[in-house]
Amino acid sequence: MKILFLVGFLRTFLILTSLFSLTFSLSTHSIPSRFPSRRQLTTTSYTTINQFLTPHNILRSKLGLPPLRWSKKLARYAYWWANQRRGDCSLVHSGGDFGENLFWGSGKDWTPGDAVADWADERRYYDYYTNSCVQNQECLHYTQMVWRRTTRVGCAKVKCWNGDTFISCNYDPHGNVIGQRPF
Repeated sequence: MKILFLVGFLRTFLILTSLFSLTFSLSTHSIPSRFPSRRQLTTTSYTTINQFLTPHNILRSKLGLPPLRWSKKLARYAYWWANQRRGDCSLVHSGGDFGENLFWGSGKDWTPGDAVADWADERRYYDYYTNSCVQNQECLHYTQMVWRRTTRVGCAKVKCWNGDTFISCNYDPHGNVIGQRPF
């Protein structure tokens, strides 16, 4: 009985030692940037958060709307979806239960503020009285940003494999409900 116990203990020890060695060797080598680390999937710097959140809330304050709060859950979702688009950088919506604004920029130098400013610029195409976009113009990114019932936002930015920039912001609760005004 003691021999079986020792053999089982020795086998477990060798397996754990091998796993530790493999884990240590993987952690000392760089992982290609196209494969995000667990840390990248779950953290966003305060600077980046503010680059997304501040322009949203300035726009909303001008309309007397309450500020949005940053959501780690939505940021993780946005990052997950942005990573799905890294291969082609295509402006394809995720189809999730959240509101979603997408941005694509040629090259790597686009900032979160550039994306938010682009969406906010659609304000000039929104006609409050008819609650619609001016003919042949886009304004639904703007209306999502200022949707009164939306309280949380989370965003992510990735560099696509071709070097371009893809940005996604997700909103909860979603806006752009047919027949309702944003504010």
